[in-house]
Amino acid sequence: MTPKRKQRIKIVLFVVLFATVAVGLLVSALGQNMNHYYELSEIKSAFQKDDTSRNSLLGKTIRIGGMLQPHSVKRTEGTLKVSFVITNFTDSINVSYEGILPDLFKEGKGVLAKGKLVDADHLIAEKILAKHDENYMPKEVKAELEKVGLYQHTQPQETQPVQLNNNSNNSENSGQ
Repeated sequence: MTPKRKQRIKIVLFVVLFATVAVGLLVSALGQNMNHYYELSEIKSAFQKDDTSRNSLLGKTIRIGGMLQPHSVKRTEGTLKVSFVITNFTDSINVSYEGILPDLFKEGKGVLAKGKLVDADHLIAEKILAKHDENYMPKEVKAELEKVGLYQHTQPQETQPVQLNNNSNNSENSGQ
């Protein structure tokens, strides 16, 4: 093998090794910062199965979405502590949160809670997001809402352009 060829092989091996390490670090960083979204039914079934499924969820930061159950919001007076129930109309989970809630946080509306799962029935939330429009929701959630009668899709109304009659204003002004 010529010295030039040996040098090329060393360079190629260095590039491959560097790329492998970079990809490994990237995957590791993404894995630690990844927050998985879970359906309420997935959480309930994981706790009904074996200990492995349960232990993989406990203490892990996850996101849970659903509808804010009506009449479930309970505030602690003098603090920012609030507890409420998120439901998908089949399963539900209690959520505890301390902080300022979004303006669109209303009973019967969509909500997304990010936090740590304590058990199958309780999540301690770090962040609460309120969904702003029912038009942007997964098909499964929309179908479930339609089934229980809480979602009715309305077509946007067509608006007619407003015509201003400038002639009447001019005639009034000219008469003065």
